[in-house]
Amino acid sequence: MTSRRRALGALLAASATAAVAAWAPAALADTWPAKPIRMIVPFPPGSSPDLMARLVTEKLAAVLGQPVVIENRPGAGGNIGTGMVAKAAPDGYTLLFTINGPLVTAPSLYRHLSYDPVRQLAPVTLVATSPNVLVVDARLPVHNLREFVALAKSKPGTLNYGSVGNGSAAHLAMEQLKTMAGIDLQHVPYPGFPQITTAMVGGQVQAGFMVPAIAMPMVTAGKLRILAVTTTGRTAVLPSVPTVAESGYPGFEAISWQAVLAPAGTPAPIIDRLYRELVAIIGSDDVREKMRAQYFVPAGTAPASLRQTMASEKVRWDKVIRAAGVQPEG
Repeated sequence: MTSRRRALGALLAASATAAVAAWAPAALADTWPAKPIRMIVPFPPGSSPDLMARLVTEKLAAVLGQPVVIENRPGAGGNIGTGMVAKAAPDGYTLLFTINGPLVTAPSLYRHLSYDPVRQLAPVTLVATSPNVLVVDARLPVHNLREFVALAKSKPGTLNYGSVGNGSAAHLAMEQLKTMAGIDLQHVPYPGFPQITTAMVGGQVQAGFMVPAIAMPMVTAGKLRILAVTTTGRTAVLPSVPTVAESGYPGFEAISWQAVLAPAGTPAPIIDRLYRELVAIIGSDDVREKMRAQYFVPAGTAPASLRQTMASEKVRWDKVIRAAGVQPEG
């Protein structure tokens, strides 16, 4: 009899535990958000993801009825801030606004990455996409990609290019070009695009791939010069600029994109609400206008679609990494 009572007690305890476990996420979702939300941006203030995150979170805070506070946590090409979110409590109060690098290429470029973007992060939505542009110091005697390649070949290993870190779109785009064009450039990583721009204007680096939103002010000021865009065909945001593909390197493509994610295990109702609210924000006329003014193409895809994008991009960029012989960092 005693053993039966013990077995029954164990069964009831297990059932109660399961009931609490099932109830807790639902209860959390019902009361969410009850306090301010942190939006981690793993790049510095003034960087492209920082600017886009501020545009979106201002609207998100209004519809959620709680502050959405931007926290810039730059370093290691975005991996530091991304790792923070991957390890955060899955309660909807810590979110990530990042670019593609930490999500799709970092696992192949860092031997001891502190997070797994597939297992530890839950996609919410793809916010926007943007072409990259190849820009050079305006003092260089080049006005198109062919002239730049010729200059690089005449001075192998002496020209520097900047990127926002190992595995970033800016880094791999140039490595892809180096492989296809047979040129030798030295990679100099920086915390963000504003620092690259300053270094290029100051003469420390001579070239780099950037998003147009960061490059255009200096292009307009005559400090930088655009040579090409990285879309497969000419883009409506810069229709007069030739593509890398049409400049002699067919098949070249390197698109930047920005997305919102949460820690894995965040309750589905919270993910769903974030997705719905963000899609409405991205689809609003004023936000779309502001995005296009910064040379971004609004997106707003479902969580499953973002996960598929991450998977397909990883396959594509892994090929580039292998072809370029890029070695993973310690």
